[in-house]
Amino acid sequence: MFKVTENGANRLDIELSGKLNEEEMKTALDELLSKSENIESGTMLYDIIDFQIPSMSAIGAELSRLPSLFDLIKRFDRVAVLADKTWIQKVSELEGALIPGLEIKAFSRDQRMKAEAWLSSDA
Repeated sequence: MFKVTENGANRLDIELSGKLNEEEMKTALDELLSKSENIESGTMLYDIIDFQIPSMSAIGAELSRLPSLFDLIKRFDRVAVLADKTWIQKVSELEGALIPGLEIKAFSRDQRMKAEAWLSSDA
């Protein structure tokens, strides 16, 4: 499952659970691109409930949209990642270090309030 919810004018909340196949990935990316279209200096709360590596065809669908996804990333300043697996937290923060202009901070799933506070702070 990949669910994208608008949360105010410049924020998206995403929930990821389970393994995505090609069609689910295409639908998820369409929804993400559509709902982020008018966002500027946005924030995102990404809740990874149960991560499983997507199917190869799903990864291919994502790779085919890289130009659009790079444009999407530019619309966001901060992403808070909620995940219980330490390796997901570390990879998320590493990704943030590699993308200019995007700050990614990882939190345990039980730290949702702390993540929300960080997203809404001016720091």
